Amino acid sequence: MLIMIEIIEISKLNKTYAGKFQALTDVDLSIKSGEIFALLGPNGAGKTTLISMICGLVRLTSGTIRVDGKNIEDQPRDIRQRIGLVPQELTTNMFETVWDTVQFTRGLFGFKKNNKFIENLLKSLSLWDKRKNTMMTLSGGMKRRVMIAKALAHEPDILFLDEPTAGVDVSLRKDMWTQLHALRKSGVTIILTTHYIEEAEEMADRIGVINNGKIVIVEKKEKLIKKLGKKHISFKLDNELKKIPKRLANFKLTIKDKVLHYEYDSKNTDIHISNLFDALKTENITYKDITTKQSSLEEIFVELVKNS
Repeated sequence: MLIMIEIIEISKLNKTYAGKFQALTDVDLSIKSGEIFALLGPNGAGKTTLISMICGLVRLTSGTIRVDGKNIEDQPRDIRQRIGLVPQELTTNMFETVWDTVQFTRGLFGFKKNNKFIENLLKSLSLWDKRKNTMMTLSGGMKRRVMIAKALAHEPDILFLDEPTAGVDVSLRKDMWTQLHALRKSGVTIILTTHYIEEAEEMADRIGVINNGKIVIVEKKEKLIKKLGKKHISFKLDNELKKIPKRLANFKLTIKDKVLHYEYDSKNTDIHISNLFDALKTENITYKDITTKQSSLEEIFVELVKNS
């Protein structure tokens, strides 16, 4: 059984920019090796600042960041070699070929040329056929893949992706999800920020929500949905019901267009539902169809941000 340890540990992290703008406030966060961690938050929440600080691109105001036990302020060069970063913006020479730009990035970190490694990397990202193409000739989705290849060129074991599928069509996005899952299986720890909530729902093991520079919650995906989500049951009635009987008042039901609606917290037990079915039977309320709905991660995220 694989034991997951904390590979990134952040404690009491603060960042204040010029003009006294507080971008991050007392951030505590740990990320486990080999997991996919999704950091969600609205624009300006502090996601990119946090990633930039872990990657050594932005200086800390106060607090500590440790990567595999090493303090980033004491050993920034060693830590930076452990990390690959895919930024939001495409930052590469548009006149270089795919092969050259990935090979050049490997050299920047002091790694010797390894044509076989680069070949395997490009093949794993479905870029091998494009290796001789210049960057300017590639589609947006292909350029994103090249950015991932550049981030992996120096063989890091931690990969940060800041909005990795922004501007990528649905089919390519799902293809990239598959590729990132394969990277995780190879042992790479993946931290991503995204505005596509379904991306986090599909990929992440754990989810963190940040707003106004503060961590709102960090939780396993399934536990988060169970803890904060709601379930909704709709009964399509056989006959019109003008008002809800007193016996059903405790359930806080609503009715509209011959459909009876019941909403309850996901963490509640099924005994509430069985009580409802019993009460409907006692009141001789019959129905021809039942539909159920679970709160999506997007709905939970919106609620968290609104209340933080």
